[in-house]
Amino acid sequence: MTTVNTSPSTKPESHHSTPGKAKQPLRVRLRKQTAIVSRWLHIYLSMVSFAVVLFFAVTGLTLNHADYFSHGEVVKNLNGSLSAKEMGPKDHPDTLAIVEHIRNTDHVHGAVNTEDLRVDDDQITFSFRGPGYSADTTVDRATGKYQVVETKAGFVAVINDLHKGRDSGKVWSWVIDGSAILLTLVSLSGLVLIFFIYKRRTSGLLLAAIATALCLLLYRIWVP
Repeated sequence: MTTVNTSPSTKPESHHSTPGKAKQPLRVRLRKQTAIVSRWLHIYLSMVSFAVVLFFAVTGLTLNHADYFSHGEVVKNLNGSLSAKEMGPKDHPDTLAIVEHIRNTDHVHGAVNTEDLRVDDDQITFSFRGPGYSADTTVDRATGKYQVVETKAGFVAVINDLHKGRDSGKVWSWVIDGSAILLTLVSLSGLVLIFFIYKRRTSGLLLAAIATALCLLLYRIWVP
């Protein structure tokens, strides 16, 4: 008797390996990575530099129209005297002690530039200076009497001097340098980014070229 196997035949299971995603050419990968980095830099540097851009934009306007914002200057005359001990030796006065005595006694502030400090036969002159502030001082070497002319030029003068880095110290000078580098990176990352926005690339570059040419034209024609 012949037995017929009616169960469905089992075919050997085939194992087909799914091919992995094809590796993109180096040029394409570099292009994508450049776009990602440029976008990241532009977004986050713009956020970090927001206060810097706003400050230098506003102070650029106030600085360009300084006469309009030059109100509110306050001038005060301060007088005092120094003892012989505070003056130091007659042939070599202690200028540091004199400066600090006047600073603490009359509550003036600002830095004294040693290059501006003059010791003459009859008097000593120097100035306390800061953004929007000065205190011009004259000390009589014979009597020890001194006069300080303190000038406070107002808030707008303070921010204008900060914009210029005038009498603002070394640390603020570093702030200006850092701000310049930051804004340069924002500008360059934005310029690089426009190359990856295909629909706006031509119009964006054209607008940048027109704006640059316009600035040069204004300079050539109207700047003395």
